[in-house]
Amino acid sequence: MKKIIASAVGLMMVGGVAATTASAFESQFGGYWRTRAYVMDEFTPDANTYQIDNRTRLYYTAKFNDDFKFVNKFEFNTTWGDSVGGDIGADGMGIWRIKNSYADFNLGTVNTKLGIQATVLARGFIFDDDFSGIVMTPKFGNVSMPFGYIAVQTEDGGKADFDEAVSFISAKIKATDTMSITPYFVYWGQAEGVADVVDPDTELVTGTVAVGDLQAFYLGADFDMKMDAASAWGSLIYNGGSAGDSDISAFLVAGGVDAGIAHGQAFYATGDDNATDATDADVDAFQSAPGASYYWSEIMGYGTFDFYAPAGVPTNKISNVAAFNAGVTIKPMDKMKISADVWYAFLAEEDAAGNDELGLEFDGKLTYALMDSLSADFVLAYLVAGDAVGDEDVFEGGVRLSLKF
Repeated sequence: MKKIIASAVGLMMVGGVAATTASAFESQFGGYWRTRAYVMDEFTPDANTYQIDNRTRLYYTAKFNDDFKFVNKFEFNTTWGDSVGGDIGADGMGIWRIKNSYADFNLGTVNTKLGIQATVLARGFIFDDDFSGIVMTPKFGNVSMPFGYIAVQTEDGGKADFDEAVSFISAKIKATDTMSITPYFVYWGQAEGVADVVDPDTELVTGTVAVGDLQAFYLGADFDMKMDAASAWGSLIYNGGSAGDSDISAFLVAGGVDAGIAHGQAFYATGDDNATDATDADVDAFQSAPGASYYWSEIMGYGTFDFYAPAGVPTNKISNVAAFNAGVTIKPMDKMKISADVWYAFLAEEDAAGNDELGLEFDGKLTYALMDSLSADFVLAYLVAGDAVGDEDVFEGGVRLSLKF
């Protein structure tokens, strides 16, 4: 009997320790899911593309207290009829991805994020992606000053025989109740060497490429103003440094406004005015850093269906392009939102064939909330192609069903 009692007490103690450990943190779950079907005409690499695909993201955060949490985000993608989960039998292999996995903690007035995470620099003109690295953000009253290190590739990582990284420091300053200013300095360093060429779809190494020394920097500022009737934003970035023996001197300027049902934006990024002149070694084109991603129009700027784009278009890597937009957004009912946009874009400097016009694009999007957290988007877009794109106009249409939880 004593042995039974002792065993019961022991089990209760073990259970008590386990319960104490389990209750030491709060588990938070969330995620995102979408299925979309779309058709594209006169895109590259396929002139005609029809596709249905799925994406699921699962989020898990272990919150230990208000100053410490461990954040994880996972993703898996399939295309209907593919061989990695979208075919008969499903059982996808090799499609599970770790998007984020990092520690987020506060020590005094300094927040630190360490691990695989995401950040945005200059609205995405310089960086908007996931990465391995560290971001520390001290706060001084109304001013926060994030600075960090982004590992692009390392010699030990196996992708190349050299190191490449992005470092940054910025300061978000609340100038008034309606205006904030965010100045920043970003450095992109890359040593000379040989790098692997990786297929972005299969993630397989398809070859190698020689890479020259690069020491580039970005000095700029974002401006944001929000009033009762309207909001406005602007960005100004100078891109300098060197690429091998060539000096880099380029810039990007962008701005936008949202006033009730009307909105618009414009941006201009320099190109190389003497790209074919061997005697002119200077680099005048705005350099698209690794991880740069700025989505704009549906066809030329990737938009909702972001796999392909027409030939000659810079897509989400903003360089050597000027674009102008005007649009309206209306809500005819609580669950419905309709937007219509017109975009005109051209190359800042002519391409090798002497062409510069990208074209005039018309975008339409209807979003309807089917129920809480579940919505449907219907998209139609048409590009009257300019000479830099080709002789054929470009069309895109599709629907996306998405869920957030």
